[in-house]
Amino acid sequence: MGRTLADARHWVRFGTELFVRAAEEGPDGPSTLPGWTRRHLVAHVAANADALGNLVHWAATGEPTPMYSSPGERAAGIEHGARRPAAELTAWLRLSADALATAMDALDDGQWRSPVVTAQGRTVPATELPWLRAREVCVHAVDLGTGVSFADLPAGFLAALCDDVVGKRAAAATGPALILTAAGHRWELPGADGPAELTGGLPEIAAYLTGRPAAVDGAPVLTPWL
Repeated sequence: MGRTLADARHWVRFGTELFVRAAEEGPDGPSTLPGWTRRHLVAHVAANADALGNLVHWAATGEPTPMYSSPGERAAGIEHGARRPAAELTAWLRLSADALATAMDALDDGQWRSPVVTAQGRTVPATELPWLRAREVCVHAVDLGTGVSFADLPAGFLAALCDDVVGKRAAAATGPALILTAAGHRWELPGADGPAELTGGLPEIAAYLTGRPAAVDGAPVLTPWL
C-alpha cells in the first residue's frame, strides 16, 4: 500500500500522544527492550525529536545540519536523559515533540522536497521525516511495556510498517524466506530455503516483523530489524 505525507503526519500526532501518555503514567521500570529502562526509551524518543528537528532545519534553510554530531553524542544524550527526574524527562519529551511539530508545520511544498541525510547516511526527501518519527513513537509506545500493544495502533500505520520492514529485510536478504498474509495484505521475503507461509492478524504480523513478541504460529526466528 502507499502512504502519503498526510498519513504519516497523522500517525506522528497519534503516536506522540500515545507515547507521551504511556510515559507519563509509568516512567519508571524496565522497558521491553533488552538493557533499556523506560527512562532510556523516553530519553531516546525525546532526543529523536530534537535530532529530526535538525533535519527539518536543514530542509528549511539548506544548511547541512546532521541529526547527531556523532554516535557517541547520541548514546551520551540518552544516558544523561535517563538520569533526569521523571517530571523533567517527560517535560523534555513533550517540548521536543511540540518543537518538531511546529517546525514541520512551517515547511512549504518546496522545502518538503529538499534532500536531507539521516543518521544511517541515507539521503531522503524531507517528506520521509514524518514517517521516521511515526515509526519511533508508535513502535516505542509498545516497547515502554505499560500496556500499549500493536493492536492499539492504526491499521494503516501497521500495514505501512510491514511494507517498510519487509523492504528493509528483503534488501538485507539475511533471514528466512517468508510469505505473510494479514487483513487482505500479502508480503513476500526472499531467503535461502523454501518460504514459510504465515497468516495472522495485522498487529501480530507487524509485531513479528519488527522482532517483538508475537503470536504467529510456525514463525521462524528473524534477524534484527534495525
